[in-house]
Amino acid sequence: MTVKERFLNYISFDTQSDENAENIPSTEKQWTLARQLEKELLELGAENVRVSEYCYVMAELPSNMNDKKVPALGFIAHMDTSPDSSGENVRPRIIKNYDGGVIVLNEEKNFVLDPAEFESLKTHVGEELIVTDGTTLLGADDKAGIAEIMTMVEYLQTHPEIRHGKICIGFTPDEEVGNGAEKFDVAGFGADFAYTVDGGSLGEIEYENFNGANAGVFVSGKSIHPGSAKNKMINAALIANEFASMLPQFETPSHTEGYEGFYHLHQMSGSVEEAELHYIIRDHDREKFEKRKKFMNTVCEYLNKKYGSNTISLVIEDRYFNMREKILPHMELIELAEKAMMAEGIQPVVVPIRGGTDGARLSYMGLPCPNLCTGGHNFHGPFEYCSVDSMEKVTGFLIRLAEMFAEEMPG
Repeated sequence: MTVKERFLNYISFDTQSDENAENIPSTEKQWTLARQLEKELLELGAENVRVSEYCYVMAELPSNMNDKKVPALGFIAHMDTSPDSSGENVRPRIIKNYDGGVIVLNEEKNFVLDPAEFESLKTHVGEELIVTDGTTLLGADDKAGIAEIMTMVEYLQTHPEIRHGKICIGFTPDEEVGNGAEKFDVAGFGADFAYTVDGGSLGEIEYENFNGANAGVFVSGKSIHPGSAKNKMINAALIANEFASMLPQFETPSHTEGYEGFYHLHQMSGSVEEAELHYIIRDHDREKFEKRKKFMNTVCEYLNKKYGSNTISLVIEDRYFNMREKILPHMELIELAEKAMMAEGIQPVVVPIRGGTDGARLSYMGLPCPNLCTGGHNFHGPFEYCSVDSMEKVTGFLIRLAEMFAEEMPG
């Protein structure tokens, strides 16, 4: 089966995760894809295939090298899709030999992929693209990664002449809601090093990610009839608005890039009596990250002095940290990935992740785990697309990486 065929099959499964759920997996529908992957891995002859009680799919390809012992290498991707956009009834469209023009996704909604806005399209002229119909996300994040890993597995199994050490395969639930590594059994997985295949443009290698935290702002007001409210009413919705206005207005996702951090208000609700704001806080620099959290506390303290103690409260929860410090002692992982890409005619580029991956958490759990490209673009929404040509190249690169890892890593 080709990587394209696998990808089109996997995106037919609705695996959207739920950020408000407390269980892992956060949605029962993720089990359907997990069982499908378990079945395929067994059919491909993988060993120690298992699905954990928390919906983690794991398997192994034993080393075929009798003359050398090398560290075990893992490849990991996530099964869930983002809560930001529906993943139900995905209707992909195939654009053969893309001509570089505007792609109409949905005429009724006036959704178009325009290279003037989505500049990455310019790099895919002449290629075969898979796009959405403008009503759902596509699912390249991260079903492209799953398809590439599974196609790599099939190739290695049918080409025993390619020397490789022990290969560990892992597919996780709930990455999109920050819990992809929560129940990951690092020891049971069996790898010494690993890569997540969860990135974007062809050639990207990532080992620096945001430090990330979630923040909840909760405001308690006092409701009184507006006709007699003077000096008595405390309007929680207005205080929530005041809190939002006190944060730096140009330190938001729409005004930042590269290593620049931000505050992102992603949900709000409120009335006179109660209001809530929900933020994510992100920064590559740990010191700046801590200052961001401290500044939000300072704003809360100011508003409590202004409107009365306990008017506003703040709950901050750290989610993950920059994996850079855990990868730096193992830069051979980055050097090998670059070398394998160049061997496959891919130009590598090391870029920071403006987000987080399972690999960040896993690196702090003792499994150094940088991130690799998938060939997908515009994740988490109806403008998502991927290049079949890129997916094929990533698959070849993963095969080459497994081979070079076995050849060059010391035992």
